[in-house]
Amino acid sequence: MSRVAAIDCGTNSIRLLVADVTPRDDGSHWLRDVHREMRIVRLGQGVDAHGVLSEEALQRTAGALADYTAILRRRGAERVRMVATSATRDAANRADFFAMTRQVLGVEAEVISGDEEARLSFTGAVADLEPEDGPFVVADVGGGSTELVLGSWDGAKAHVEAARSVDVGCVRVTERHLRDDPPTAAEIAEAERMTHEVLAGAFGAVPVQNARTWVGVAGTVTTLSAVAQELPEYDSERTHLSRLSLDKVRATADRLLTLSHDERAALGPIHPGRVDVIGGGGLVVRVLADELATRAGITELVVSEHDILDGIALSVA
Repeated sequence: MSRVAAIDCGTNSIRLLVADVTPRDDGSHWLRDVHREMRIVRLGQGVDAHGVLSEEALQRTAGALADYTAILRRRGAERVRMVATSATRDAANRADFFAMTRQVLGVEAEVISGDEEARLSFTGAVADLEPEDGPFVVADVGGGSTELVLGSWDGAKAHVEAARSVDVGCVRVTERHLRDDPPTAAEIAEAERMTHEVLAGAFGAVPVQNARTWVGVAGTVTTLSAVAQELPEYDSERTHLSRLSLDKVRATADRLLTLSHDERAALGPIHPGRVDVIGGGGLVVRVLADELATRAGITELVVSEHDILDGIALSVA
């Protein structure tokens, strides 16, 4: 058994997992959480419009990373891998981000491709599912990008058939199109048109018609589940492996788009850092639901709390 740490730094949040990794006889590995944490730092704020990481965003991220570094050292992590995704791929001043992570964490952060991001997400997402429910299509809806992955799970290892990452996510949709509070019908229509257009690139590369089960991962999807269940506060045990009909997905997304910032903030399970972008994220999930119903005949969404963070930890092992 070894103890590893995984850090996932996305457009909207930075997350830490410290886990014990135990090898199985079949060559796969089993993870046991020691510490799991998420903070909203909005690293990608303004990147879509200006092409650079702001100093304020870098400082917010550095503060969270310093705390994470203290935690993983205190917990005795033997190996660490930090992965950075959409925001740093797009930023002209990404060298400033790398310098900060080297100074604070002491190891080099990796900017991974969208396709690798998709594969890591798939590996983390399917481990708690029954192999006979596959093939699976996993959708990871982030702040700046969405990953779509098709594959199977044999009970020990994930087998990826196709993957594609495209530049649409909760922060990107909100900053580009949903400017009013609440957004206007015209803004929503334009955001939906753009989302369909961008996601077409993913669906063109990933043959989702072969999938039997849709799995959604990451904060937008898990928050959508918590709101749909009308939880008084966020509860990962209630969201993990929850199942939502596509009608429920659409109704919840539509409801979030009609609420003002303060009305969304009053909903117990929405993290304060997601309040301003959850409507855009819900719109992306609603478009995915429509496309998967049409292309694959899928009728429900399975929500998983396990995602790229778990995939990163397994990759260290």
